[in-house]
Amino acid sequence: MTDKHMLDQPWPKQISLAITGASGAPYALRLLAQLVAADYQVFLMISSAAKVVFATEEGVQIPSGKEPAANWFIERFNAKQEQIVLCGKEDWFSPVASGSSAPKQMVICPCSTGTLSAVARGGCDNLIERAADVTIKERGQLILVPREMPLSTIHLENMLTLSKLGVTIMPAAPGFYHQPKTIDDLVDFVVARILDHLGIEQGLVNRWGYRQK
Repeated sequence: MTDKHMLDQPWPKQISLAITGASGAPYALRLLAQLVAADYQVFLMISSAAKVVFATEEGVQIPSGKEPAANWFIERFNAKQEQIVLCGKEDWFSPVASGSSAPKQMVICPCSTGTLSAVARGGCDNLIERAADVTIKERGQLILVPREMPLSTIHLENMLTLSKLGVTIMPAAPGFYHQPKTIDDLVDFVVARILDHLGIEQGLVNRWGYRQK
């Protein structure tokens, strides 16, 4: 392993976040912001299709090249140095590629049905698939946030396969009982539920049965 692959000492709190080509860029950006605010070190993986979705849904052009893109994320989210670690699709020396160093928690948000299928069959053709495979084999926490409708039998069977392995399937399906007024309110609902399952305190959405402060 060369120096360019080395990081400083591990942060007390670490998580892997993969963003794939399903619709749902606002969920990914909001979740990343919340993880940074919670002082997590985030190992970030972004597929090529996800970059297209970012441009389409958010008007965001992620810079080409690993270092410029990493700096863009750090500046956008006001993150500390090395708090957001951008990993390329074939960055096999990244900590997320090995069970000896990968974070114990991982979220794929949004999760395309193609990625869902690859993870369900144990595919490791790119770093996102490998990181998910590592999380499963190390008995870590893996959360997938698919955004697709309708769901085919293939999709449902893949979800069932993963659910039996302990993977949490959280479709991007916001509720309305909190009386959302904006699109941001709908985004926050989904992100809040993800944070709940990660065990991270959140103040995005009031909990059921409690009055608004």
